[in-house]
Amino acid sequence: MLRCYHICEGKIQTCNVADAQILTYINPDESEKKYLTGDLNLDEHTLNSCLDPDELSRLEFEPEHVAMIFKRPRNYLVEDRFLFRVTSMGAFVFADKIILVSSEDVPIFDDKKFTKVTSLKDVMLKMLFRSIYHFLEHLKIINMITNDLEEKINSSMENRYLISLFSLEKSLVYYLNAITANSILLQRLKNNGSKIGFIPDEEDLLDDIMIENSQCYRQAEIYSNILSGMMDARASIVNNNINVLMKTLNIITIGIMVPTFIVSAFSMNVGIPFQKHPQAFWFVLGIALVSVYGFYWIWRYKKW
Repeated sequence: MLRCYHICEGKIQTCNVADAQILTYINPDESEKKYLTGDLNLDEHTLNSCLDPDELSRLEFEPEHVAMIFKRPRNYLVEDRFLFRVTSMGAFVFADKIILVSSEDVPIFDDKKFTKVTSLKDVMLKMLFRSIYHFLEHLKIINMITNDLEEKINSSMENRYLISLFSLEKSLVYYLNAITANSILLQRLKNNGSKIGFIPDEEDLLDDIMIENSQCYRQAEIYSNILSGMMDARASIVNNNINVLMKTLNIITIGIMVPTFIVSAFSMNVGIPFQKHPQAFWFVLGIALVSVYGFYWIWRYKKW
């Protein structure tokens, strides 16, 4: 699927193909791939790498364009069950246009960062900025979900909450790897700024992006360390909840067994005391009640 945009008064607006400066291909079909590789001379391997979620970020220089692959968070689906994944996106920067290739349909230019766009290279850098901001948004959501799961684990013994935490921990590993790959890409952009043709304002923006990416990595690392460090404690809480429940069940069982034993003893089909006494029933019932009361006070004294 193709979407076309152009830069008008510092904003990115939709337009027709003839006036397009920014061409966004979403999960391109075979005919679109053939056009990109045949007519625009995009490298086929690089194009396919843009659609591979496991591809690492990288920067390549071609005779007519600069090819860039970077990592961004994948849209979260309910079916993912708290597993946040990453995906790849490609940008091919020509002198008069930029081609974006993505495997999923996501709003790209909906952020306020794209309100003052000056050039195609500015679009490329702000897309990286948008990707970092997207990571930060997901990290906030992961932190909120983690806090909610912690409260549920403290009062529940269900394994599904622990499994959800394991999924979040795995998600943070994916995010750390993706942010690290993006940091390498940013450093390459910094080192090749003059070759790409960055102006001073764009170099300053790149420096800001590198700082934001570093802070994003630190935040993800902190969340990952906290989550992995607390997993054993949360598992111990679940085990402790089970022990408390078993203790309560044992106390209830023993409390029922004491009067049951007394009633059973007087129910034996042999000669027993008071078997001919007219108040024998109430006498046995009274002993059973006294045994329950006695067990209660022993339980209180022992602080079980």
